[in-house]
Formats: sequence, structure tokens, C-alpha cells
Amino acid sequence: MRKLVYIFFFTIFATQAQTQMSTQEATALKTKVKALASTTQTISSDFIQYKHLDFLDNDIETSGKLAFKAPDVVKWEYIHPFKYAVLFKDETLFINDEGNKSNVDIGSNKMFKQLNKLIISSVKGDMFDEAEFTIEYFHKDQNSLVYFSPRDKKFAKYINAFHITFNTKGDVIEVKMIEPSQDYTKIVFSNKVLNQTLDNAIFTN
Repeated sequence: MRKLVYIFFFTIFATQAQTQMSTQEATALKTKVKALASTTQTISSDFIQYKHLDFLDNDIETSGKLAFKAPDVVKWEYIHPFKYAVLFKDETLFINDEGNKSNVDIGSNKMFKQLNKLIISSVKGDMFDEAEFTIEYFHKDQNSLVYFSPRDKKFAKYINAFHITFNTKGDVIEVKMIEPSQDYTKIVFSNKVLNQTLDNAIFTN
């Protein structure tokens, strides 16, 4: 009986913590996020990444640093528990696996190009394209949570949905990419700084 009461109250709390936005609230959020994204030239941030796989008891946790420079250069540098870096630049994916370097031409691959575009858009938060996504808006505690579900059936075979959490300023604080299997990758940002001058050396491989 006590367990049933606990489940009941937990369900009520979870429902209250995440409620759907009105049309006016969703429009206001979208306007705020797009305004911030349009003025964002650089981003630097620490991050923790959680990879959830259904067959594992615990998520795989890694941490590192993100660097972004407009219009389309992104570097993810993993520092712990291993050193690994991926750089999206000039329609090429550069990989540095503890000194072992390689690269992949993504300019001729439509799927890679689309994924790169979505990664950049998700980092900035500006994914509000209703031609590409079915979009749902929610309040989550003091923040805002938006679900982006790809309309492209081919792309949806790889990514079922993006769940992006915004703070009260309209800045991205968490990105969750959910696969059709319901496994997911969740990235939580911290110490995020916008529009700070970044040395070009950061974006070398």
C-alpha cells in the first residue's frame, strides 16, 4: 500500500514538473531563443555526456569541452576518461583519437551534412523549422523543454527525436538525442560562455 501511494505521488510530481506550454508561451520562447542564436558567434562550454544503452545497468559517462564558431565550425573534445576529439569544419569531419588522426568528407554525404547542421542547430538551440520537425513545447521546473521529432523518415531511422532544454535566458543547457531503439545520448552543458573570442588554434586537428 505504501509503495502504491509513493508511485501515485511520484507520478503527480512528475506531471507537475513538466507541463505543456500554451501557444503564446511557445511563441515567446521561440522568439527568445532565435534572437539569442542570431547574435551567437562563439560558444565555449564544459559538458558531461551520458550514453544510455538499454542492456547496460549504468550510463557511459564522458566529459570534455565544446567550442563553436559561426557559422558552422564545431569541436567536441573529450577529456575524461579518454582523449578524443571530433571537429566539424569545411564540410569535413576531423577525428583525433589520442593522436591517431583521420578525416571524413561529409560534403558529399547528404545524411552527414544534415546531421552536422542539426548538431550546430541543437547547440545554438535554433531548430524551430516546422517543415523539418514536429515540435512540442513544455515547462520543466524553471526551464523550458522542447521536443523536435524529424519528419524525414530516412533521418528518423537514426534519430527519433531531439529533446532540448533551455534556461530562462533561452540558452541551451541540455541536449538529448533519442534513437529509434530508445537508447539515447544526453549532453549537459556547464560553464557556458557566449561570444568570447576563441583562438583559431582551438579549431585545428
